Amino acid sequence: MGLKAEDVFRPGAFPEYTYISRESAVPGLSYEFRLEQAIKVSGFLTSLVGPSKMGKTILCEKVIGFDRIVEISGADFDENTDFWKLTAAKVGLAYEGQFTSEKTLGDSGDRYAKQEVFALTKDKIIDYFRKKNLVLVIDDFHYAPEMKRMQVAQQLKDAIRRGFRAIVVSLPHRADEAIRQNSDLSGRLSLINIEPWAVEDLKEIARIGFKELGIGIDEEVAEQIAVESLSSPQLMQYICLNICMLLERSENGADRIRAEILETAYRYTTANFEYGDVVSLMRRGPSTRGKSRNVFLTKDGRMCDVYELIVRSVAENPPIMQLDFEDVRDRIYRLLADGCEGPKPQMIRDSLAKLQELLNSREDIFKVMDWKEGVLYILDPLFLFYLRWGGERSC
Repeated sequence: MGLKAEDVFRPGAFPEYTYISRESAVPGLSYEFRLEQAIKVSGFLTSLVGPSKMGKTILCEKVIGFDRIVEISGADFDENTDFWKLTAAKVGLAYEGQFTSEKTLGDSGDRYAKQEVFALTKDKIIDYFRKKNLVLVIDDFHYAPEMKRMQVAQQLKDAIRRGFRAIVVSLPHRADEAIRQNSDLSGRLSLINIEPWAVEDLKEIARIGFKELGIGIDEEVAEQIAVESLSSPQLMQYICLNICMLLERSENGADRIRAEILETAYRYTTANFEYGDVVSLMRRGPSTRGKSRNVFLTKDGRMCDVYELIVRSVAENPPIMQLDFEDVRDRIYRLLADGCEGPKPQMIRDSLAKLQELLNSREDIFKVMDWKEGVLYILDPLFLFYLRWGGERSC
């Protein structure tokens, strides 16, 4: 039986057939080699930093192996979470509890039961990890509360000295400060920055995958998909899988991918992305408390306030995950009708700051952007893809 599309293109799992090895920023050294090298250095903590949906977790699974990797998430922590209790639970160790012991009294032979309480020490957990050759991977470290990140960094500092191996995975510009700026970890840190994927590397996913399925694809078509994938191999896998599903639904099938199918595939890909509430909140902006906002006429005849203009500007071509303030401002002005005076630069800056504050006050799925030091970082490529193709662009 031949391969199925879902076997080849796997956006949410390890891609056995379409795994692509990339060269790191160190010439001649792959990311796989650098990670393997890092975790073999005793007494060092590995910090893996890169944008969202760039394959950081997949890289860990490739290098460490499923039988040795122990994963926890920053989302597993709240302010009161015990780091070692959580770690023990992930490997099935009872961290605390009670047991009953029986003893015989002298010549009478009478027996009595005694209940005793036990608590597992972190030393025993560290020893268990060493004996089993396990590696702890703390994924999405940025989801943990700020003070908890600092506490975890302190716990890891002591543990790695005892042979405990751990990898902290986080986003740039945000949570890695707890690790990188911790003076106690100075000289005990292996830093690996995961760079965004190049278009050529993303195209290789399509080339290999469609070849496995016996489907042809032109270089120009593969490049269009790669550009829309926003440097994310996960998104590339998603789009390719949906292209296959569209081909399967067509009456005559197809043995080659044509450019005209792409926009439909992009829209199909957004169908199960849960960003509708995020986009709606961004377009509404913070509460006006009864006051009306200034609105501006766009080239397509709509009246949009500054928050709606910001959302539309981010979705404009070309798709970019990092925009300087000048880029945002210029994109907004290009949306406006001829002769329409747009929002002042300071209004745009203030609105970006208020929008950031609004998103930070909500659940994790709303944390899709980071306005920092005059640069707008889009943290989630799936969000930007949804913004472009999910039908939410109009005011």
